[in-house]
Amino acid sequence: MQIAIGSDHGGFELKETLKAYLKETFPFEVVDFGTHSKEAVDYPDFAFLVAAAVAEGTMAVGIIIDGAGIGSAIVANKLPGVRAAVCNDLYTARNSRAHNKANVLTLGSMVAGPGLAKEIVKVWLETPFEERHQKRIDKILHFEKEIYGLGKRQ
Repeated sequence: MQIAIGSDHGGFELKETLKAYLKETFPFEVVDFGTHSKEAVDYPDFAFLVAAAVAEGTMAVGIIIDGAGIGSAIVANKLPGVRAAVCNDLYTARNSRAHNKANVLTLGSMVAGPGLAKEIVKVWLETPFEERHQKRIDKILHFEKEIYGLGKRQ
């Protein structure tokens, strides 16, 4: 499995920590979409790159880090087929995967420190989707495709 990861300058250090954690803990390929320093950048640019890779199917899932996680989730959710969830605690990490089949995780570097962020990522990646919620996912896909003419992926 391939995981896309990206951040703005505020999430850069946490992104680097999580990248190392992912590589040592999981048998996944981690693809870094930037940023590559603490120099100020705009979070929409990097959130879009990660989300687009997931929407296009070139990456299975994505992780995006900014200050609060909110801005990146807003950007990511503009792309058809992306279900991005802000998860700065374990409950929302588990719920977003089990109930919402989230395929992009966004984190706030100013909200979750490195230890908690690692736990969130672990729970998020290891939580399976509960099929009993598929009807709701199908409705989301219907809205994207039938109402707005968007979307290819499930």
